[in-house]
Amino acid sequence: MATMLEVAKRAGVSKATVSRVLSGNGYVSQETKDRVFHAIEESGYRPNLLARNLATQKTQTLGLVVTNTLYHGVYFSELLFHAARMTEDQGRQLILADGKHSAEEEREAIQYLLDMRCDAIVIYPRFLSVEEMDEIVESHSRPIVVLNRRLRHNSSHSVFCDHKATSQVAVEQLIALGHRDIAFVTGSLDSPTGVERLSGYKEALSRHNIPLRESLIVSGKWTPASGTEAVDTLLARQETFSAIVASNDDMAVGVLRQLHHHGIRIPQQVSVIGFDDIALAPYMIPSLASVRIPVTEMIKETIGRVIFMLDGGEFKIQQRFTGELIPRDSVANGPYA
Repeated sequence: MATMLEVAKRAGVSKATVSRVLSGNGYVSQETKDRVFHAIEESGYRPNLLARNLATQKTQTLGLVVTNTLYHGVYFSELLFHAARMTEDQGRQLILADGKHSAEEEREAIQYLLDMRCDAIVIYPRFLSVEEMDEIVESHSRPIVVLNRRLRHNSSHSVFCDHKATSQVAVEQLIALGHRDIAFVTGSLDSPTGVERLSGYKEALSRHNIPLRESLIVSGKWTPASGTEAVDTLLARQETFSAIVASNDDMAVGVLRQLHHHGIRIPQQVSVIGFDDIALAPYMIPSLASVRIPVTEMIKETIGRVIFMLDGGEFKIQQRFTGELIPRDSVANGPYA
């Protein structure tokens, strides 16, 4: 394997000059740089990135921590695509670390990225509490931004969607269409997003003086299969409902399928709404009404904040986003319209 000394001999310069060219520190003429890069190409020399990073204190990398329970979903694909693209646009490399299945493993993933000397880290947490994340942000000099969770003490380091308010507005739109008996399929309730969307459903009913019927709430697991199971559960309970809100589109697809299986017409008998507005939503039969979460805008804001912090900037305010219901054929007026 070629060494820096060999590169220096080929280029007719000192080893220190090669080091300055690679690190970008100190003046080196363009002619000398060209000779050094030509010698690197000829020799096949690969710079020791770790040593260079230690010298420059920068790696041109951004770290992203996401728990692997999100990997199989459409939502994660969109999140990762935009994070990678926007990081690339900034001339940097994105490094993904798996938060796995617990708060401790999320901490280990963050520490791994710190040990890799990532210039900044974005956390999409599932298990770490708000208090723990505030402590992590305050304990490190490198910028750490939390995505999809609201921090209490370091709010400018968080970019989030208000899932409770978004869910509330979506349910209220069903109420405005004349629906009162509205069933709800939760996401996994160890997920903050799942808890907030359920809370928004309950708040909407309360604001419109509609009694909460716990029997209309069915636990889901974010999967199409749990959507089909939710319909079977509601029918087994012999519940009356004119609308079903599923906490994500995967479950809503399962709901559509199982309602059709039981001969229940959509939306004439039951309206259906999902969350996340997946790419297939407009192509379902009937097309699926869904709440669009501004993932692209959230990632753009997050990466922008990280880069601004790396350049010495400081934010004073948090960034809150809300979703928007995209109406489609799966929703119609209810019996009280």
